[in-house]
Amino acid sequence: MDPNTLYYGDNLDILRRYVADGSVDLIYLDPPFNSNADYNVLFAEKDVTQPHSQIRAFKDTWTWDMEAAGEFGEVLRSGHDRMARCLKGLHDILGGSDMLAYLSMMAIRLIELRRVLKATGSIYLHCDPTASHYLKILMDAAFGPENFLNEIVWKRTHAHGGSKRYGPVHDSILFYARSQEYRWKGFHTPYSEEYKESFFRFEDADGRRYRATILTGSGTRNGSSGKPWRYIDPTSVGRHWAVPGYVRKLLPNPPVKTVQEALDQLDAVGRVLWPKKKGGTPSFKQYMDDMEGVPAQDVWTDIHPISSQAQERLGYPTQKPEALLDRIIAASSCVGDRILDPFCGCGTTIAAAQKLGRGWIGIDITHLAINLIKVRLADAFGTSAAYKVTGEPRDLESARALAAVEKYQFQYWALGLIGAPPMEEKKGADRGIDGRLYMTDAIGETKTILISVKGGHVTVSQLRDRRGVIEREEAAIGVFICLEAPTAPMRKEAAEAGFFQTKSVSGTQHSRLQILTIEDLLAGKKIDMPAQQEIRSFKQAPKVKGKQSDEGKLF
Repeated sequence: MDPNTLYYGDNLDILRRYVADGSVDLIYLDPPFNSNADYNVLFAEKDVTQPHSQIRAFKDTWTWDMEAAGEFGEVLRSGHDRMARCLKGLHDILGGSDMLAYLSMMAIRLIELRRVLKATGSIYLHCDPTASHYLKILMDAAFGPENFLNEIVWKRTHAHGGSKRYGPVHDSILFYARSQEYRWKGFHTPYSEEYKESFFRFEDADGRRYRATILTGSGTRNGSSGKPWRYIDPTSVGRHWAVPGYVRKLLPNPPVKTVQEALDQLDAVGRVLWPKKKGGTPSFKQYMDDMEGVPAQDVWTDIHPISSQAQERLGYPTQKPEALLDRIIAASSCVGDRILDPFCGCGTTIAAAQKLGRGWIGIDITHLAINLIKVRLADAFGTSAAYKVTGEPRDLESARALAAVEKYQFQYWALGLIGAPPMEEKKGADRGIDGRLYMTDAIGETKTILISVKGGHVTVSQLRDRRGVIEREEAAIGVFICLEAPTAPMRKEAAEAGFFQTKSVSGTQHSRLQILTIEDLLAGKKIDMPAQQEIRSFKQAPKVKGKQSDEGKLF
């Protein structure tokens, strides 16, 4: 199997360039919902009483423009006749609207997702009521209505009031197979207390709860199930002996040739309940732990949203509970299978796949998300999560190319090289400060490191401005990251900023204003800072101890 891979870039391009036909066992995607909202990533400040700093992860708004019209036309020319006819029909209904722009974006990607999915594979598309009805039509077009399996309703939030409507508390997850050969293992959930009280009404002397389950089924049979056992002849009352599969698993000496042998074994271990009145039909003594629980249903209310205090909460706006992905991956894949998430965000699918022993592919169009995922994998799995990253700059030339076309993505990537989160995008107020790190000195005081990233031409006046910000904010250290090598005047300006001196008997000195080039960082150079512990700005993901492969314990 190819190595686990994080891809930076447009998932349509990545799918076409890097993901082979029929190479993926399971796809989960949680695309934007066309909700016309901004979604921000939150980062911790040094003082927990202060509001979190935040930066926009993405703007979930779509516009019918030349790009959208291009994707619409690409679907029509794709050769996928059913999808083309479907999208043309939606155009007749919606016209050149923002919703059609969103659906055109999704349609061309669903064609590619079907291509990369194995015949035994399946796909889960997570959406909300904003566009779920349209997306189901597109999924029918891409995968065929005969391969629709479920619309799963997940209660994603707690009850709240709606404005002149019922409170919206659920998401939909559209579950489709690639073909009727799809892999399905399913799952069970625990019985509710109400169910236990209603049906398992009896108790043994040792307190084990049980119920009496009938051992016959309607209709007569000619084989051993229709013959008498002990004094009971089921045929005489139009019935036959019926020993379910889960009961046969409890036999002390399987296999058996006749139903009567199975019933003898059950009776020998005290699992047959005999009626007090002679002539009555015996029952099976079923304990609660004989059954695995409630078979998989399509309404999920037992997976709770991530609370504001949850350990797994990372501050990403659309983060889903890891338990949700645990369930999907365990139900529809096996250890060693490959999972794909083409909108991987903060990497919940990837973390769940890694934990459950699956291979994975994650794609996202922002370096912010890629940085978050790398930090998450390191926190949760240490060095045991082996993967590669494709699409990130690897040398000075590719870094220059990114800076030329994507200013903010270049900033996010450069900040990721030193493990710093970006700052909120403010006009004028930040004076060129793009990121912050916090550290503690020898006596436990929190100190700030201010970071500026410059992708274009740099001047000594820009560096002088940054020095002024550092002094005004009383930051311990300022770091200026640039593509170009610093000039002699810039080096002089940095030297004149002096040093930060740690407060201890064996205090250390560190340059107050440091210039690091991208070439320096790619070569492994770090910020010159005290060895004391850095305060994390990225929220730490819980550490995973060992690989979880016993999926029955997940539910």
